[in-house]
Amino acid sequence: MSFESPKPFQDFAHFPRGLRRCGEFTVAEALLLEQCGHAMLSLYTGQRAPATDEEQRFIEQVQQGAALNNNHAKVWLKYLKVIGPKRVHRLCTPMQSSSNDEDFEPVEDVAE
Repeated sequence: MSFESPKPFQDFAHFPRGLRRCGEFTVAEALLLEQCGHAMLSLYTGQRAPATDEEQRFIEQVQQGAALNNNHAKVWLKYLKVIGPKRVHRLCTPMQSSSNDEDFEPVEDVAE
């Protein structure tokens, strides 16, 4: 059987409450990660050689970054995206400091 894991996969560093309760994965995705996560991790890092054609397709699709029909690859790519660095979108640009401070002229408040 492919994707055999000796124990359930948990990533408490990224999901302190567990994969099922983090809100990022569906119940089916969390179960698949828990059941096959150790095997997927070892295949992804190269610590384990693929034993079946399904595992070989998993490695190829993960390396390409596009999972076509492999549920294991889809879930693993989603997992990698969730634990990856977060993008920050800013609504404004940082102010550029003028290197020429002599151009600055303070405006005086003149009451008429």
